[in-house]
Amino acid sequence: MGDTDVTTDANAPWLIVGLGNPGPEYAMNRHNVGFMVADLLAGRIGGKFKRAGKAQAQVIEGRIGPPGPANRRVILAKPMSYMNLSGGPVTALRDFYKVPTANIVAVHDELDIDYGVLRLKLGGGDNGHNGLKSMTKAMGADYHRVRFGIGRPPGRMQVADFVLKDFASAERKELDYFVDRAADAVECLVIEGLERAQGTYNS
Repeated sequence: MGDTDVTTDANAPWLIVGLGNPGPEYAMNRHNVGFMVADLLAGRIGGKFKRAGKAQAQVIEGRIGPPGPANRRVILAKPMSYMNLSGGPVTALRDFYKVPTANIVAVHDELDIDYGVLRLKLGGGDNGHNGLKSMTKAMGADYHRVRFGIGRPPGRMQVADFVLKDFASAERKELDYFVDRAADAVECLVIEGLERAQGTYNS
């Protein structure tokens, strides 16, 4: 599936999934930028995360967008499994809330994009990302992705070590701005569609 919109029920809810690892020790890791974006969106919606029944996730239900036809029902989620098991909780939420796979948005870190740069797309490979790998194995690849660039590890540092380290002090100076922009991109995708969001945020 390429970078194209698909037709879905206009009244169907959207499931926005921030990918990360649970626990305070991971909170500021590069791998947890999806959680950071989800937390910011939660503040905008005005809700608090709560445990989602049998699904191993925290969720908020709410709406985004202006009043009228552009207003969208959303379920904002943070899987509480570890990253490489994200597919189970996401699939459970998809089934419970009856969300079309094309209305699922995964927000995640991306090694092959420079720090702070965003790329939005529908479908595609997992590029070695364990959270995407688990989601795709569980439900196929035809969901949206908001890819938040973290860059490649310096020198000979292993990828696993790099993604599980906190953002560097120089990066943290701009982190709030980039997380805010990623949240804007998610909202644009849900309200206005992939093509408009790509045109605005794929830098």
